[in-house]
Amino acid sequence: MDDSGNLDDEARAELLCYLVVAQLVALARTGGWLRTDHVVESLNIWLKGNGARAAWRDRLHLGALSEKIALDFAELPWAADSDSLAQLFTDGWRADYRSPIVRTIYAVCEVKLKSG
Repeated sequence: MDDSGNLDDEARAELLCYLVVAQLVALARTGGWLRTDHVVESLNIWLKGNGARAAWRDRLHLGALSEKIALDFAELPWAADSDSLAQLFTDGWRADYRSPIVRTIYAVCEVKLKSG
């Protein structure tokens, strides 16, 4: 099995941003974070939709980090409304980078990835 990935820094930040928004949607809808199987499903949806591959260690790291970053946003008023959060996605469940919220989450993801 090929465990190599092809994610560059930008793609890694985009994937992490996607996972953070998915975590926030889960929290608003269920009161809890994404279950492991839903994290895996979200990872696979993003990777397939972007023609990307990620090593299993990258997947594990990004999945865990997405919850930590989502926690930073969880107390903001917009984060409690699942309908508002759903608007952070475009058709096909892609993050909508026209949204200032998505751009802010992406910027935080970039910083967290660079800081280790």
